[in-house]
Amino acid sequence: MPTDYLLIRRVSLLCLVLLVAGIFIGGAEPGAGSLFPAPWDKVVHVLAYGTMAVLAGMAFPGRALPYVVLIVASIGAADEIHQIFLPGRQAGVDDWLADLGGSLLFVPILMVLRRTLYDSAPSELRK
Repeated sequence: MPTDYLLIRRVSLLCLVLLVAGIFIGGAEPGAGSLFPAPWDKVVHVLAYGTMAVLAGMAFPGRALPYVVLIVASIGAADEIHQIFLPGRQAGVDDWLADLGGSLLFVPILMVLRRTLYDSAPSELRK
């Protein structure tokens, strides 16, 4: 059975958009800042932004890994800036570092998925 590369990219992009929307919209809800007590909040940051890196890398397989990490780190920074304006939330460099760490930690997973799923794909589908 041939791999449907376009379907993988589309599903990855849809999940990426939903994850980012969930972070920004859900994070603006009252009480969102107290969902996960320390130190578990950092674990959630690592998992969420690591997952975001994998989804971004699968949605855009032609992008180099440093570019994917930069984009995810930028989304994390935007989220922290967004929190400055939300009552009951506070921005933190420590949260952003957990976001960056998560994106870097999940790069090997992304590399394996790309190698497994996209290396045999025609070059025009890996852009």
